[in-house]
Amino acid sequence: MSNSRIVEYQCPYCGTKFETEIYDSVTADEDEDLRDRCVSGDLFRTSCPHCKQDFMIQFPLVYIDRRNRFVLWLSETEPGEELVRQIAGPLAPAGYTLRRTPTLKEFTEKIQIFEDGADDRAVELAKYDSLIEFIDNKKGTAEDVTSIDYQKTENGVMKINVRTGDKGMSFLIPVSMLEEEMEQNPERYRVDDASFPVINAEWMIQLFESLEAEGMLS
Repeated sequence: MSNSRIVEYQCPYCGTKFETEIYDSVTADEDEDLRDRCVSGDLFRTSCPHCKQDFMIQFPLVYIDRRNRFVLWLSETEPGEELVRQIAGPLAPAGYTLRRTPTLKEFTEKIQIFEDGADDRAVELAKYDSLIEFIDNKKGTAEDVTSIDYQKTENGVMKINVRTGDKGMSFLIPVSMLEEEMEQNPERYRVDDASFPVINAEWMIQLFESLEAEGMLS
């Protein structure tokens, strides 16, 4: 069941205080409209009644999708003990994937990843491989890259888009290749769902940096 409440918020532009609705939880499989508003970002978009300026408000949110068996905790901070007890306690052992997403961009991307039935660890590996290929093929430098985005998984192929400014380059990576890498190194990619881990670019970079420090990468 989705839950919302009215809070007082101060406009960052004109300083006017006004009331707005925020959501503490969204149960996506029960409310398709709220699911769509999460994906589009409209759930977080508000407008100041005084200066009419539109802006985004990122508030802590529990997003539950029972159909696709995943839970997202949208927050810059780690979940408290109560959330872990109520959500992770029963759902992690039941096979749900639990993740914390610090940003709205990661939040909306995770929804698409898990709705596609993809593994977000494989997605981050695909992004990393795409960046290396982009650099090795002399298409640009790491400093040129403005974003690396998951597009979709279809017919056993994952599509990743590497953007440089207003240009983009797509990379198609077989899911079987990513799965083989993860199966060969299960401990390397193991995560504890009950802790609401953050699986993003920083996670992947730290993983490879630790391997390099241990002399496991050439």
